[in-house]
Amino acid sequence: MTIAYEAVTATELLREYRPGSSFLFSSPQHTLLASGRSRAVAPAATLELLAGRVREAGEFVVGALPFDDPASAHLVVPERTRWADPFLFGRPSSPEPSGGDWTITPVPSPEGHLRAVERALRLLEDGELDKVVLARTLELTGGGPADVGAMLRGLAARDPNGHTFAVPLPGARTLVGASPELLVARSGSTVTTNPMAGSAARHPDPDEDRRRAAALLCSAKDQHEHAVVVRAVTDALRPYCRGLSVPTQPSLICTATMWHLSTRITGRLGDERTSALDLAVALHPTPAVCGTPADTAKKVIADLEPFDRGFYSGMVGWSDASGDGEWAVTIRCAEVGTDRLRLFAGGGIVAGSRPADELAETSAKFRTLLLALGLDPAL
Repeated sequence: MTIAYEAVTATELLREYRPGSSFLFSSPQHTLLASGRSRAVAPAATLELLAGRVREAGEFVVGALPFDDPASAHLVVPERTRWADPFLFGRPSSPEPSGGDWTITPVPSPEGHLRAVERALRLLEDGELDKVVLARTLELTGGGPADVGAMLRGLAARDPNGHTFAVPLPGARTLVGASPELLVARSGSTVTTNPMAGSAARHPDPDEDRRRAAALLCSAKDQHEHAVVVRAVTDALRPYCRGLSVPTQPSLICTATMWHLSTRITGRLGDERTSALDLAVALHPTPAVCGTPADTAKKVIADLEPFDRGFYSGMVGWSDASGDGEWAVTIRCAEVGTDRLRLFAGGGIVAGSRPADELAETSAKFRTLLLALGLDPAL
């Protein structure tokens, strides 16, 4: 696909964004604003059928797919698409914090999350699984309707290198976030994926921040967690690609709030009829958001997490009629309703994980959306 960029900036497209009727997706390559809805893509019993239906229709689609409920997939054919350069080349100014009077309820409680991690560690010791990702939520109520446009401006200003998105959902809801992780992109025959696993919170003191980054890069526990994800992603892509290029060691990348271990994998598509959405479905869910073995990890997640993930840890993005597209992993996100918000954060549990550290990691990851809301990031 040849993208026709207009004489507008990403910030100008952001100003034109309208909650409920617009889809916004910005990556390090470009910014997309899709408006209106020509039609909705009917959900399917399986993600594979849904991906095939989109490919055969040969239309431009945008939207989000859930973690584990294909019937809830929300993909639409927009009436209009507009493109601009990424926020990287002209980030918007961050809005003044509003700090609404929100009542914040953690689900599960911090103590409940610690107990869930302890149970997961016992399962790991018993050899039932190699890794599982456990998440928790913050439910915010009473602060009035959230300003999604202001949240997007704050997210794009702090993390212009990420994937900033806002997706209208049924029920007057919006999925909004800034994911650092590319699930997969296809441009012609070139395939790119960027799995991440292994994280450390940023620190305002530069010396301590560098120390944390170095410790993450040298951590045997985090290197193992990362290697599990890279191996699974490589195995899933290999049937579709030739000449995969996989770095032998991860690198460090950072957001405004977190350090991550990152591996950028590229390849050449074996069959150009395979679309970006086909590839995304083949990869999803990676061990970065689920665990391994995947089926066992899903059962453990259903047993230990006292909430429905919905679109959290699913995927968000676009695919065009030629099969090109970009899909990001739906993390660092919130589901915004008319009178409440749900923020999500999770972490990978492997042998050597410590419950207190895992709780602290989820707290640090919540900061991305809390800052965008103008709230105290220590919450």
